[in-house]
Amino acid sequence: MAAVMTAILIVLGLFPPIPLGLIPVPIVLQNIGVMISGELLGPKYGTISIIIFYLLIILGMPVLSGSRGGIIVFLGPTCGYLISWLLTPIFIGYFVKYLNKKNKNSWWKEFLIVCLFGILSTYFIGSLVLAYQSHTSFITIFISNLFFVPTDLIKAALSTFIARRLRQHTHMFII
Repeated sequence: MAAVMTAILIVLGLFPPIPLGLIPVPIVLQNIGVMISGELLGPKYGTISIIIFYLLIILGMPVLSGSRGGIIVFLGPTCGYLISWLLTPIFIGYFVKYLNKKNKNSWWKEFLIVCLFGILSTYFIGSLVLAYQSHTSFITIFISNLFFVPTDLIKAALSTFIARRLRQHTHMFII
């Protein structure tokens, strides 16, 4: 399943990035795949799918949105956003799994988990690295992420909806 999720991440990368112009971070669809990996595969296999994806990037495969690849993407100003993807399925997977075990999961609770660990944590880590590399204040960079909030909330809602429907209709998934 981790390989299938990696393939989904690659397919989502075929959609071109949408630049905002304010900061060097474009709107991409791949982060919805990162969120879903944690929701469907759990912390272990969701993270394995991201590691496989990273290995393909490091090997130079153009699997990132905009047909980018190579180790250089882990050294640029936006690498913090990319690096944060490694933590996303760990936290989303852990908390969704916990709620499911306690039989206390609802759409809203899962959506809040995805927003917290799929959006806010990505903004925080990405902003830290971008502020450091661009010699700009963290607050300025973090606030500039507000332009992404509407689309990221839509992606989090879609991720939650898709993951819950797939878990409801199949027992193939870890969580």
